[in-house]
Amino acid sequence: MGSCIIIPAYNAEKTIAAVVKEVLALGLPLLVVDDGSTDGTAKCVGGLPLNVINHRRNLGKGTALRTGFQWALMHGFEGVVTIDADGQHDVAAISRLIDHAKGNHLDILIASRFSQFGQMAGLRSFWNRFGVWCMRKRTGFEISDSQSGFRYYSGRLLRSIELIAEGYDLEMEILMKAWRGGFTIGSLPVAARVADGRATSHYRPVRDTWNICMTFLRYMRA
Repeated sequence: MGSCIIIPAYNAEKTIAAVVKEVLALGLPLLVVDDGSTDGTAKCVGGLPLNVINHRRNLGKGTALRTGFQWALMHGFEGVVTIDADGQHDVAAISRLIDHAKGNHLDILIASRFSQFGQMAGLRSFWNRFGVWCMRKRTGFEISDSQSGFRYYSGRLLRSIELIAEGYDLEMEILMKAWRGGFTIGSLPVAARVADGRATSHYRPVRDTWNICMTFLRYMRA
């Protein structure tokens, strides 16, 4: 089977409907993982031609992604594209991401915001630059953005690694385990609609950046 789209969502009522409708226009299977939202997120996607899994309470972006990956594998998809619910990513680039990943036999392809790092503030800007440098020095991966949530993953990769992270650090965990497992990874320049995220983002700059750094160091030393 081909590829599907997964959107992890938490209290995204202001943005989720527009993102979902734009994704559905591509004609690809779509799963929204509602991670215990307490607002109108579920109502916004109700009745639309998509799949929804609801967490009874908020468990974190990483857990929502793991739920989505399990669903994708259970339904036989050979590729998964993840995209955030806040509208910052260019949905129109999804097909290009899939085609490039398959055409180059990549297990992970990151939609890179490298050209926009200068527009990011504080820890996000620092960690994105430093994280890319660390990844290249340690793993040899030629990527230019280690933290973008807009990515393609192969079913081969997702079937082969066990993921445990619950938060934003899951995306670093996948990169490090892909490296240790000998999988292929690349990046494709795709400008984000909003480089530094949106006011609706649930990313906690200090705590989540720290967790991502510790995840990198943990698997680098293992």
